[in-house]
Amino acid sequence: MTPKGSQTAGLEDRVTGALVGAAVADALGGPVEGYSPTQILERHGGRVHGIVGPWNGDEWRTARPLAPYHKGDGHVTDDTLMTHALVRVYAAVRDHLDAYAIADHLVPDLMTNPRWIPELEAEALPLHRVFLAEKWLVTRLHYAHADPREAGVGNIVNCGAAMYMAPVGLVNAAGPRAAYAEALDIAGAHQSSYGREAAAVFAAAVSAACVPGADPDSVVSAALALAKDGTRTAIERVCEVACQYTDFESALVPLREAVAPYDTVGPDYRAPSLGARRPSRVHAIEELPVALGMLLVSGGDYREAVLGSVNYGRDCDSTATMAGALAGALGSPVPDEWSKAVSEASRLDLWEPARTLTEVAREVFERDVRRRRAHEAAFARLGGDGCSD
Repeated sequence: MTPKGSQTAGLEDRVTGALVGAAVADALGGPVEGYSPTQILERHGGRVHGIVGPWNGDEWRTARPLAPYHKGDGHVTDDTLMTHALVRVYAAVRDHLDAYAIADHLVPDLMTNPRWIPELEAEALPLHRVFLAEKWLVTRLHYAHADPREAGVGNIVNCGAAMYMAPVGLVNAAGPRAAYAEALDIAGAHQSSYGREAAAVFAAAVSAACVPGADPDSVVSAALALAKDGTRTAIERVCEVACQYTDFESALVPLREAVAPYDTVGPDYRAPSLGARRPSRVHAIEELPVALGMLLVSGGDYREAVLGSVNYGRDCDSTATMAGALAGALGSPVPDEWSKAVSEASRLDLWEPARTLTEVAREVFERDVRRRRAHEAAFARLGGDGCSD
């Protein structure tokens, strides 16, 4: 089923839908991150159907000392902070990015520019909020002076890079193969193995969602055409199961069962197994296959794809971020009541990054056309067009 808007939505609509959709989904998933569908059901007296408060109520500062963050009440998490940071890198470079752009622009931004951090309810350096896997960027690129293309080697393998790769897919809108290649280069500064692969495949899926007339099936097909090793197998298995369901409630357990053999974290999200987050050619991050699965279950509908991802639990802010970006890029509208509430609660203009990235995407495309035409002319002069003098 092709979502409404997939045929008529233009570039700006899709960029806005993807970035605003990702941020809103992130905020909805944050307060239930780390829990199971059963725990979420018990805690909230039913499924989550919108913005909810912190899991531990007013004790959010002390309930989990390692993560004293105000998750809930419409606050975005580090997924959105990193996504917006990557948009700022594009705004500075105004061209395709590579791992060196991460070292030269993203890392200094994390380290030196204080911003409002919703979960801290204060202005602080983004570095003080991001997870350890993202702090790795600063350790390796700023302090260790690692080769940016290889800096991700040694980091824990998780969805850290994948969660903020939507901008890469949008700059390469309707060009999944180009999005995959660019994200693979960028993510090398952050991740290795299936974490890096997931980042590239997610970017490609967002790009594929921008193709006029795209639907969940075509997005999944584009992802499978590029995905490698365990990432490809996990997506294939999860999506085969997802095609059997049309409501997220009945799909929650089957999707988890489908992805479990490829997920290294294990059944207890709060207590990862000994094999968790290590490089592997047969495993995959959990978040991307499940997000694609929820996109299929929902038929591309933003609200259903996001709520399915949120109520799935585990790393559901990242899963929802990916599902929200994909559904938004397809043209499914983000509910106004959610976007306005999240923007106000997080004290963030969710639409400004989209305006900026749309401008950059157009500039990059025009530059690509000029480069391509120059290449075509040079190749023709070589006789490569089949003509002979």
